[in-house]
Amino acid sequence: MLIRNSFALLLACLACMPSFAQDNTKTADETGVVSLFDGKSMKGWKVNENPTSWSVQDGALVCKGERSHLFYVGDDKPFKNFHFKAEVMTEPNSNAGIYFHTKYQDSGWPKYGFECQVNLSYKSDPRKTSSLYAVKDVLEAAAKDNEWYTQEIIVVGNKITTKVNGKTMVEYIEPADQKPGADFTRKIDEGTFALQAHDPGSKVHFRNLRVKRLD
Repeated sequence: MLIRNSFALLLACLACMPSFAQDNTKTADETGVVSLFDGKSMKGWKVNENPTSWSVQDGALVCKGERSHLFYVGDDKPFKNFHFKAEVMTEPNSNAGIYFHTKYQDSGWPKYGFECQVNLSYKSDPRKTSSLYAVKDVLEAAAKDNEWYTQEIIVVGNKITTKVNGKTMVEYIEPADQKPGADFTRKIDEGTFALQAHDPGSKVHFRNLRVKRLD
């Protein structure tokens, strides 16, 4: 009886071990990840011109209207090295963008930082989703309109990586002598994030926005 009970106890312990390993792995993956959007309001965000271009619908930030940018202001500490993820859904013939290393401005196209393009079928611009806009462009759509996809931006040192649904679309290494210029030459620096409402004919949805700071 003692041997049988001991064997049963050993089996029970072994059965528990994989579960603990999976939990530890999940915890490690999520360490440091911060949600930028609560799914209910624009808390932590600041819109500049044309605030009616933005709304919260069904747990997503939705842009449709005149040019407007929604800046993340929920953390005063600037983002330098990071891993950003968002779920995005575009409607047909829509254009938007995700800016990073930027800072708030009252109006106009952001002068600071980079734009990660959001565009799967917009007819007036060949630069497709995940392009590092006008720096290193993608000319083929990697997802479909009216479907949620995951868009990622990773910055480490002088390297920027963009992904769509886990597939690497752009890897850009900034030249050592790169300098910002009057022509809006982009320069890796630090700053916050911004979402772009491009025009009244474009409608784009953003949800599950999150970021992890990297060393």
